[in-house]
Amino acid sequence: MDRKYLKSIIESLIFISETPITINKIREVIDGPDKKTLRGLIMELIEEYKAMDRGFILSEVAGGYQFRTRPEYAKWNRKLKGAKHLRLSQPAMETLAIVAYKQPITRPEIEYIRGVDVGGILRSLLGKRLVRILGKKEVPGRPLIYGTSAKFLEVFAIKDLTSLPTLQEIEEP
Repeated sequence: MDRKYLKSIIESLIFISETPITINKIREVIDGPDKKTLRGLIMELIEEYKAMDRGFILSEVAGGYQFRTRPEYAKWNRKLKGAKHLRLSQPAMETLAIVAYKQPITRPEIEYIRGVDVGGILRSLLGKRLVRILGKKEVPGRPLIYGTSAKFLEVFAIKDLTSLPTLQEIEEP
């Protein structure tokens, strides 16, 4: 298959996928090109969409690829969809940040860092599917272990956890 045809196939797979689609899934469907070739073609598509300066872009999020509207058009997109912007309270954002940076982490460890009870906040973050239960810690009482979810990466448009800014980057003006 020629490059142009492969890019069109990849583009259509990304377009119809409801969640970010991984290179492995694309390779499974296309059955031919290796990961390096697919990654190169996807990077070309990303650059092409950036250059077009359209209302949407192709982004790498949550370990896969997804078409996303440009952030500057969110106001109108929400108006059309009637969707509410995901709102998180300051305590919820603080708790989510602790989970993101310290995962895997237990509730008592989060409470030690925050200095307050986080039971309700964790339930809310679980309900919004931003945090997930990873298992139980092998210590007395076997507390639940929490981590961020794929939806967390999608909502915050993060490629993976290594893409989170470092504490030094956050503190710089």
